[in-house]
Amino acid sequence: MTLAAALPRDPRYLQIAFLSSFLVAGVGWLGFDIPVWQPPLIMATACVTQWAMTRLFRAPPVGYLSPLITSLGLSLLLRTDAFWVGPFAAAVAISSKFVLRARGKHLFNPTNLGLVVAMLLTSHAWCSPSQWGHSGALLGWFAAFGLAVAHRSFRSDVSLAFLGSWVLLKAARIFYLGAPWASLQHQLSAGGLILFTFFMISDPKTTPDHRVGRVLYAVCVAGLGFFMLHGLWWQNALLWALCLVSPLTPLIDRVLPSGRFQWPGGGAPERNDACVSVSSQPA
Repeated sequence: MTLAAALPRDPRYLQIAFLSSFLVAGVGWLGFDIPVWQPPLIMATACVTQWAMTRLFRAPPVGYLSPLITSLGLSLLLRTDAFWVGPFAAAVAISSKFVLRARGKHLFNPTNLGLVVAMLLTSHAWCSPSQWGHSGALLGWFAAFGLAVAHRSFRSDVSLAFLGSWVLLKAARIFYLGAPWASLQHQLSAGGLILFTFFMISDPKTTPDHRVGRVLYAVCVAGLGFFMLHGLWWQNALLWALCLVSPLTPLIDRVLPSGRFQWPGGGAPERNDACVSVSSQPA
C-alpha cells in the first residue's frame, strides 16, 4: 500500500493532525501563553455555533471537521486577556459561513474573519504570529507537511503563488535597502507565516474556483499585505489583506468560472440558497 493510499481521502483530518501537533508543541515545549481552558472553550463554542446555525438556516449537516480546524487556528493565533473574546471570535468565524455568502460560497476564511473582527471590535485581542521562534529547520518541516496538506486540498497553487510573491517582494525590498540577506531568512522563518500560507489563504471554500483566478487572488493578497506592512506599517498586515481581498472571489469566479470544490466524503454539498448573500464589505 502506498503512503497516498494510506492517508485519509478528506484532507481535513491531516489539517487537524497538523494544527493539533502545532498547538501541543507550542503549549508543551515552546511556552505559548495559552490558558489550558481556552482551546477547549473555543472548540466547544465553534461546534455549538455550527450546530445552531445549521438548524437555523436548515442547511444540510456537513459535520464538525471545519469548526475544529477553525478552533485550532484561533487557538494558535489569537491572544486575549478576557475569557469571552475567544468564544466571541469562534462564534463570529462559524456564523460567517452561513451569513456572509455570495454565489453559494462563504466570502471569508472563518479563522481570518474571527481574528480580524476580534481585533477590530475589542481592545482585548491581539495576534501572536511569531511565537514559534525562528528555527528554520523545524519550520521547514512544518512547511513541507503544510504543503502536503494543501496539495491534498487541491489548493497548493494558492499557497505556492502567495509564498513565491511574498518572497520576491521581500527579496526586492532587501536588495533595494542594501540589507543583509540573512534578514530574509529571519523574516520568512515565522510560524504565523506557515499557518497563513498553508491553512488560511489556501482554504478551498473561500478561494476562486479557477486556477488562474487563485493565482491572481494569491498575488493580490501578497501585494496588498506587503504594502500595508511596509508602506502603512500595519501589524498583522497579511490578516487584514486577506480579509480585504476575499470579497473579490465572487467577481473572479464570475469572470473565470470553473467547477465548485467539494470536500471528498465531506457530506452533503452546500445549498446555494441556504444563507443570505451580502455586499462585499470586509468586516
